Amino acid sequence: MLKKWLEKRYKILLESFQDSPFRFDQAVKLLGEKNQDSENQINVILSELRKGGWLQVEFDPEDNRKRVYKLNSPEKVISQMLFAPSNQLSRSDLESLLKKAADLIRTRVDYTFILFLLFYKRICDKWDDEYNNALQEAMDSGLSNEEAKEEAKNKIYHDFDIQEDYLWENIRKDPARLVENFSKAMKHLAERNTELKDVFENVDFIQFTSNRENSEILRQLVELFSSKSLQHVSPDILGDAYEWVLKYFAPQKAKEGEVYTPREVIRLIIDLLDPKPEESVYDPAMGSGGMLIISHQHVESNYGKSETEKLFLWGQEANHKTLALAEMNLYIHDIRNARFIQGDTLLYPKFKDEQNIKSFEVVIANPPWNQDGYGEETLKKGEFSKLRFNYGFPPNQSADWVWIQHMLASAKKETGRVGVVIDNGCLFRGGKEKSIRSGVINDDLLEAVILLPEKLFYNTGAPGAILIFQKNKVENRKDKILFLNCSKDYKQHSEVKKLNQLGDAHIEKIVKAYREFKEIEGFSRIVSIDAIKKEDYNLNVTLYVFPEEEKETIDVIKEWEEITNVEADIKKNEELVTEYLREIYGN
Repeated sequence: MLKKWLEKRYKILLESFQDSPFRFDQAVKLLGEKNQDSENQINVILSELRKGGWLQVEFDPEDNRKRVYKLNSPEKVISQMLFAPSNQLSRSDLESLLKKAADLIRTRVDYTFILFLLFYKRICDKWDDEYNNALQEAMDSGLSNEEAKEEAKNKIYHDFDIQEDYLWENIRKDPARLVENFSKAMKHLAERNTELKDVFENVDFIQFTSNRENSEILRQLVELFSSKSLQHVSPDILGDAYEWVLKYFAPQKAKEGEVYTPREVIRLIIDLLDPKPEESVYDPAMGSGGMLIISHQHVESNYGKSETEKLFLWGQEANHKTLALAEMNLYIHDIRNARFIQGDTLLYPKFKDEQNIKSFEVVIANPPWNQDGYGEETLKKGEFSKLRFNYGFPPNQSADWVWIQHMLASAKKETGRVGVVIDNGCLFRGGKEKSIRSGVINDDLLEAVILLPEKLFYNTGAPGAILIFQKNKVENRKDKILFLNCSKDYKQHSEVKKLNQLGDAHIEKIVKAYREFKEIEGFSRIVSIDAIKKEDYNLNVTLYVFPEEEKETIDVIKEWEEITNVEADIKKNEELVTEYLREIYGN
């Protein structure tokens, strides 16, 4: 449907002209008076309405050298959408294609090349679609065929500025020069599209094809992706496909130290924090961008697409290559209201001004657990260390409470909410970590501690925990912490037998208990800060909530019958043995 700004103009035009034809100068006069739009802006408005099927361009019956416009009714547009022939690639078609790509590379080649090729094919196919729309529009406006072709290449009509030589179909024309052509294309696109610099700087086709086997794999991958058009695939389907690749290779990459947060865990933490339109969401350890994408989807699902445009996403990631994955991921999901920066968050936070770091309504992360190398000496060399780590510095071998302190410092004073997925050890370890933990608890920032089931994560069998912090607790939650023991709330993973998974019912149960802030026997308990102090600031969930063991119902009569039968069998067997012994040895 129409974006809000465009819908407003459409309604103004519809109110005045209904289904009657109108000229460009009439639209300029009307929108200029009603909305103070300039002539250039009105050109864009009419162009966007035409692309969406809300406007027709016809010859002026009085002068066929000129054009007139005619609005389509909302009913007609919706009817066209419902009954238009579908040329979209289905979710199963795309997943099948990616499975073939995964089978091609197996463990021999970095899986990120599949993601890059998916991304590059998408932007090239989309450029073709944008070109065809612009070409038709230019010809409708009276330009000659050659003039219209040149006009349609103008970057104002395209998401990205791509020279025709470097479009997908032109690159693949010469298989012998595939590597050379892709390498040139990367350099070209990075120069002409600064927002793609991080993506293309992290793809090295020359190194990738340093042996003959990889060269052949690249050729096969290119031909595989060439078999399908991605120009009309919806962002939802394309985004799911991108996520499928990340999940498919997660077990393999976990062995190499990469962390993939299960999307069910992300969904849980997002539902708990409940980001809203006009809020900002920040992930200081963003990885491939999963938490930010699901935040965006949460707002769209609860408030609608137009309201989602008011949500802004921020992320920082230390690894260049992972940052590139995140940027492609959000583009594939058609998310534009985001800003990412590469850098070491704990030492050099990038979202800042001269006085302090930037603050956000929602701060979320699954940072590296027990990350070493961030002791007091190192952290003091970083930026804003006194402002961020005012509860103290941790031991050198675990940065868990460094991440938590940075996230708390990044949350707004009145509306800030923080959610972090973290190792259970930080809940009860002593020494410097206990000192930091006690300060955070005494300041009444911690609202909930959630023990997760074991074997949810690809890189560890440890259960992990979610901590929820509120900068400004509501009155009835002050000086209290809700503990939830969810260790039994899981199902077997649908694809990886050795793993567990949170189901929809488990997520709903946890979120409901948190929102209602209530006690459920064997599942949740509200504990006062004074009681936690008496436990020496130990936040181990099992100290406060232990899941009820399943109680077995015993049918006494049935059990007695079984015992009687067993005794009868024993007696019968004894008699048989006695008989055998008599036969052998006599009386």
